Amino acid sequence: MTDIPDGRGLPSLVGVIGGGRMGAGIAHAFTMAGASVVVIERDRAAASAARDRVVAAIERSVERGAEPPEADRLAVTLDWDALGGAGLAIEAVPEVAALKAEALGRAERLLDPSGVLASNTSSLSIDGLATGLERPGAFLGLHFFNPVPASALVEVVTGSATAPTAVADATGWVEALGKTAVIVRDSPGFASSRLGVLLGLEAIRMVEEGVATPEDIDRAMTLGYRHPVGPLRLTDIVGLDVRLDIAEHLFRELGPRFEPPGLLRRMVADGRLGRKTGRGFYPWPDEGGDR
Repeated sequence: MTDIPDGRGLPSLVGVIGGGRMGAGIAHAFTMAGASVVVIERDRAAASAARDRVVAAIERSVERGAEPPEADRLAVTLDWDALGGAGLAIEAVPEVAALKAEALGRAERLLDPSGVLASNTSSLSIDGLATGLERPGAFLGLHFFNPVPASALVEVVTGSATAPTAVADATGWVEALGKTAVIVRDSPGFASSRLGVLLGLEAIRMVEEGVATPEDIDRAMTLGYRHPVGPLRLTDIVGLDVRLDIAEHLFRELGPRFEPPGLLRRMVADGRLGRKTGRGFYPWPDEGGDR
């Protein structure tokens, strides 16, 4: 669907809308793979924080032996026109359907006419987000996992109108990043969120019922089932507010097995959102303040 300008299978320009933890990770991945990347942010403070995140991630990669990218490959801006001509734009704003729909519609008007538009949503319907788009065939989900640099997986989520050429392009780009793509049909929670959230919610219920401590529940899964991260530590990393939003969505779509535990609701109401606020099921003393 898009041209292959650099021999590595990546568009020459990739746009990322939203430079929070996920958006910054996506921007880092494409920058390190050789694409030029522009991150769109909502205000100067957010743009400065986004740049700091991406630059810090690049520096960590270089310290581990990666080839440093060219200095001009990364731009962070408030100017949406910087997306002009991009071959791929990935929306990575908060998991709120109205916010995502607005960002996607705005980005679509600026993309290269043959470009692909993607959402990093972890649970919202691709068909639902495509409703207001003029080219739904060029739209799909690219669900990256947190932390993006360390994760080997990307879900490519296809809507009912997604063109096979867009799926082929997206799969090739994922492989060019050194990651593995799994192709999933649009359905509530896709594959990963549906399974991962269910496990996380049950772990929270176990804490609520006093079955075991968060540390011991996580040890049971990391040592007993070889999960790289336990479900409660992962909930802290993802953000309790994000997990609650996804659970509420899946509860509405799939029924009572996804009903959020009372403990999760109380912790979110108290501002204990996990790593980004410095406290969740675990203390994160040096991480507070990130969104």
